[in-house]
Amino acid sequence: MRANRSVVPAKTAGQSARGKPRGTGGHGFRAGREQCACSRNGNSSGTRVPSAAADSPLSMSRDDRAPPASFRYRNNVLYAEDVSLAELAAKFGTPLYVYSRSAIQQAYAGFAQALAGTPHLICYAVKANSNLAVLRTLTKLGAGFDIVSVGELERVLRAGGDPGRVVFSGVGKRADEIKRALQVGIRCFNVESAAELEQINALAVAMRVRAPVALRINPEIQAQTHPHIHTGHATSKFGIHAVTAEQVFRRALELPGIRLIGLACHIGSQITDLAPYAEAWRCIVKLADRYAELGAQLEHVDFGGGLGIRYRDETIPGADKFIAVARNAIANRNLQILVEPGRALVGTAGVLITRIEYLKTTPHARLLVIDAGMTELLRPSLYDAWHEVREVIPGSDPAVYDVVGPVCESADVLARERRLAVQAGDLLAIMDCGAYGASMGSNYNSRLRPAEVLVDGDLATLVRRRETFDELMNLELLPK
Repeated sequence: MRANRSVVPAKTAGQSARGKPRGTGGHGFRAGREQCACSRNGNSSGTRVPSAAADSPLSMSRDDRAPPASFRYRNNVLYAEDVSLAELAAKFGTPLYVYSRSAIQQAYAGFAQALAGTPHLICYAVKANSNLAVLRTLTKLGAGFDIVSVGELERVLRAGGDPGRVVFSGVGKRADEIKRALQVGIRCFNVESAAELEQINALAVAMRVRAPVALRINPEIQAQTHPHIHTGHATSKFGIHAVTAEQVFRRALELPGIRLIGLACHIGSQITDLAPYAEAWRCIVKLADRYAELGAQLEHVDFGGGLGIRYRDETIPGADKFIAVARNAIANRNLQILVEPGRALVGTAGVLITRIEYLKTTPHARLLVIDAGMTELLRPSLYDAWHEVREVIPGSDPAVYDVVGPVCESADVLARERRLAVQAGDLLAIMDCGAYGASMGSNYNSRLRPAEVLVDGDLATLVRRRETFDELMNLELLPK
């Protein structure tokens, strides 16, 4: 889609009270191929259109802070890079995920620049957002990938990723998943238990190969984050506890199908304090030194990921400070640094566009009933997570609302007590949804998964079609 200065057309039948078209869902577009090119008069154009206008004052928003750099207001309309979100909603319908390519590129560059001059591999955590276009963008930047299932591996391969730059984490790797990873030649398995080590060895011996592995160590470090995404504490299911790791290490050296090449660690997600990282990584490097004394020839230390982003008022250390702690931990050791950022690369690069279906007033609250819910964005229901909500086209007369979805669950509340100037039919942008948004979506209530669009400057590309009812049910069979 080309940027269009005339983003608010004259009101016609089927449009909302503020004159925005009610998009049809982008029928006929193929994921990753079809593109929308709308010129000012609505005709297709093969040339790019100049930017609409300089950014407007931030005071138009009900929130005190600026939107992420790739999402700015122009002429009172919220844009993704150089494309109006109102136009995207009109073309592709709502709910709609919109991603900024430049935001992903800038976030990746922050890690790459911080690691310049040091042997390293940045392995994007695919679970954060597994859209093929996102993976292709990161592949072209030189990223490796951290996967937790064979499905994620197949996505990386489909996007053109190099299996030799893939690390396979997760506590429950099945035999078929291990075989496939050995077949394509991944960089290594992050082994999370003695039993898994034995399974990988048996499969590797049967395939007449040696499996490259790193032992994922649980350092029993308490990171300050939500309990559901805290993975390095004493009672976590993840990793091999540091106090028992040497026994597993010695066994790895004995097994004929195992080639031990590294140690790994991942203590959680949405971490905003570097102190737990420093403590955990000192533990891992100390073990690396110990194992080197016992004859290990380690090639790398995988420090994991989990660096947070700013959703509300968090103070987030940048990638440079995160990497400085990793460099300090490695010091002068001849070990490659691996890191596994996910949210930090894509979190602020995505927004969820949704339309207000109804304004509902109760004796206790004003509600905005929208067409997106916990099926599109689970984080508020699962983690009590806070996401900023902005008007795509701010109006006047703001009021305080709870923003609720249509799903038949009381937990389907996406935001509470937000000051917004809107009316029925208007569009909202739920910010910072690039990570753990679409990737955690579901078909609960038989709801269709939304379309996804990748914006690059003034060009918007449909990278996932909106699901159809036939697609929703085509795997199901009626008994005779």
